[in-house]
Amino acid sequence: MARSYRQLDGVLLLDKPLELSSNTTLQIVRRMFQAEKAGHTGTLDPLATGLLPICFGEATKFSNALLDADKTYHSLLRLGQTTSTGDAEGEVTAEYPVDVEFSGIETVLKRFRGEIWQLPPMHSALKHQGKPLYEYIRRGETIDRESRSVMIHELQLNSFSGNELDITVRCSKGTYIRTLAEDIGATLGCGAHLIGLRRTAIAHFDLKEAYTLQNLEAMSEAERDACLLPLESLMPDMPVLQLDEVQIKRLAQGQRLALDCGLPDGKLRLHGPLGFVGIGVLQGRRLAPARLLSVVAKHAAAIVSSQNQEAGK
Repeated sequence: MARSYRQLDGVLLLDKPLELSSNTTLQIVRRMFQAEKAGHTGTLDPLATGLLPICFGEATKFSNALLDADKTYHSLLRLGQTTSTGDAEGEVTAEYPVDVEFSGIETVLKRFRGEIWQLPPMHSALKHQGKPLYEYIRRGETIDRESRSVMIHELQLNSFSGNELDITVRCSKGTYIRTLAEDIGATLGCGAHLIGLRRTAIAHFDLKEAYTLQNLEAMSEAERDACLLPLESLMPDMPVLQLDEVQIKRLAQGQRLALDCGLPDGKLRLHGPLGFVGIGVLQGRRLAPARLLSVVAKHAAAIVSSQNQEAGK
């Protein structure tokens, strides 16, 4: 018998397990919740664990804010070895003696705080002519890449023992932690690669609030649904603008509103009589729709259709 899927809206904070890809984890969770539509907000490699927000239904419309947000990682580096992929999945390509001290590591880490430049790794999903780079490297091809600017907001040394270096990194979108590990190792003069990665935060979301697959499997459907956060949890710092039903209908029909609402230009959360209806952009006292809930757009389309039918009589 075919499984029955349902319309479900909300955000689940998931603690992704080791050895599962982000997409495999997503499909497991989607089936568990029997959700018609689901997506994740930022890939984690199979050897990485930690925070993976899952967006259901309408939440997928508003997930871009997390894709662009700062992220925090607990990272474990092995000094003295480099690998073909920059992490533990690759083959060891070179070995070096490790002759560094705690104070020397601190000095090197200072050089990687703030804005730095990274060369994206070939073993990545970054696209070249429509294909991810990892497809080229699998065929033995290396593509010329340009270094990119990223921001390392925090880089904390937690511990150093033997040849293992434990650090915490808070960084901007587009930062490759395995590349950071390689670059730190190169600067230390002993090489390094990433052997452990756990994402602990994305923007305002924290791993402490996340559920494991085992947690969710032990729950009833009602208990699982209660784990979902509302759509507006994706945009807590965005100002709220209250609109009436007529204004919402006009926006849903693609019209702009002339407003003197006292709010600064930029994106706004739009609220109607029944609550959140979507996001608008205010510019020069003119409000334009950006992303609206499907039910709002469908309601507006029905009104337009009705008006057209009345006009044709």
